[in-house]
Amino acid sequence: MVQDTRTLNRNAVLTELLRSRPVSRKQISVVTGISAATVTRTVDALISEGILAEGSELIVENRGRRAVLLDLVADRAYVLGIDMGASNTRFIVSDLLGNPLVAREIATPTGLGPADLAAWLVGEVKVASAEYWPTISEISLGLPGAVSQHARTVSNAPNLPQVEDPAFLAALDNAIDRGVYLDNDANFALLGEQRFGAAQGTPSAAMLTLGTGLGAALSVDGRILRGRHGLVGEFGQLPVGPLGTRLEHMVTGSGIVRRAAEAGIHLDTPADLFVSSASNAIQGLRAHFDQALLIVLTAIAVSCEPETIVLGGGISKSLIDSLPKYQDALQQNLRISPKLISATLGDFSGAVGAVVASLHAAYSAVGVEDAALSGLPNEPTLNLSSIRAVQPGGAFLPLA
Repeated sequence: MVQDTRTLNRNAVLTELLRSRPVSRKQISVVTGISAATVTRTVDALISEGILAEGSELIVENRGRRAVLLDLVADRAYVLGIDMGASNTRFIVSDLLGNPLVAREIATPTGLGPADLAAWLVGEVKVASAEYWPTISEISLGLPGAVSQHARTVSNAPNLPQVEDPAFLAALDNAIDRGVYLDNDANFALLGEQRFGAAQGTPSAAMLTLGTGLGAALSVDGRILRGRHGLVGEFGQLPVGPLGTRLEHMVTGSGIVRRAAEAGIHLDTPADLFVSSASNAIQGLRAHFDQALLIVLTAIAVSCEPETIVLGGGISKSLIDSLPKYQDALQQNLRISPKLISATLGDFSGAVGAVVASLHAAYSAVGVEDAALSGLPNEPTLNLSSIRAVQPGGAFLPLA
């Protein structure tokens, strides 16, 4: 359907405002090429709708002329981003500029059935969101496994199989009473790191999460690759070990502990595999881990040639000092290597990315052009400090 000129002007004005906020009418006119009179009419309409508001005045010329700055009404509505994992569930409520207002990290009750797990999630979110809940306009939920955007189904989530059951999504939709956008948790983690974290300014990047499970996400020219069934990036399914052992079982926390037990080696936690004073037997297991990790890093590198691969998840915290070694190995094998870096949003990468997805949905709903979304919001509002500040006792929580 062809848009009329009024709609095109409205979208252009909103897009430029969000790109350069706060901004004056004259500045919008200069950048967009839309006449000053048309910009004024468009802005007045957006103000009457409660989308924009006038703020402070700015002296713009030597003669002392003043221009009124315009900005988005950030508390017109709120958005919610949820990252649900097999170990923990994290969620953030933010205003329309990405300023976090609520942040929570809660252990996921994996013993619940599909419908009860959905009811638990909605109950926790509603209670924590409190007065913000009625005006939350967009919700995004990251889940482990392959999330099909086409069929709205989840598969390949062995560590949280409840989310594969249609009863989970049915109960979620019924309890939450508004639309929920679903995606793979690693996709959201990459989106979060690209907008607010380690991969800022890197449109071609990848994310590898190593924790209870293995997740990977790929972005080319600022767009997350998904596929019809959500299987893009499911490198954990590769049968690379003895007798077809899947890659996921060789580099995740549960896989590390299981393989150690099979070898007659006791590990209190997966982190014991990475201590510098490890026994020869543990060092042998570490060599197998390193080889498996190099396989998945190579697969990511040759699949989309990312400039950067961001590593997140619990296991990645033990690998910080080893990243140069893995990068050198990639360089030797491929003659070129993406930069390997640790996630700067820590365990909240996925929740931040879910917030970004919700913000993009909110911006699209009022007319912001799709081509501009990858650069929005344009302020560093979501970071570990701002997130911790709105958690219970947040000022006293460690940032690492």
